[in-house]
Amino acid sequence: MAITIPPKGISARDLDEDQRQLLRRLLTRYTGRAPQDLAAAYDAHYARDSVLDEVHVGWAGGPEKGKSHYYRVQGPSILIEYNNTQRNGNHAHSVWRDPRSDFGLSELAAHRERALPR
Repeated sequence: MAITIPPKGISARDLDEDQRQLLRRLLTRYTGRAPQDLAAAYDAHYARDSVLDEVHVGWAGGPEKGKSHYYRVQGPSILIEYNNTQRNGNHAHSVWRDPRSDFGLSELAAHRERALPR
């Protein structure tokens, strides 16, 4: 699925309360890996309904064990991708990014600075 604006998938705005809580738990699985203060800030951010309403969830593939699948969680300040499409759904990769700042770093700019001759 190509990354698009507006995001593809279902908006958290259209989820019932149980589904919204599951989405918050999923977000915490990723953001909880950050240093404690940063993780707490993300938890507080996504605890706000107005913020969660801007998040979309997209899914591709099957739910059965051994079947390839992929999901994306996308909002203004979060992009999570989980890809388990290799080796019959037995080799997963995931990434969590903040598209607005990448946590204050610009890896591409730093790479260009190091790699390009002056």
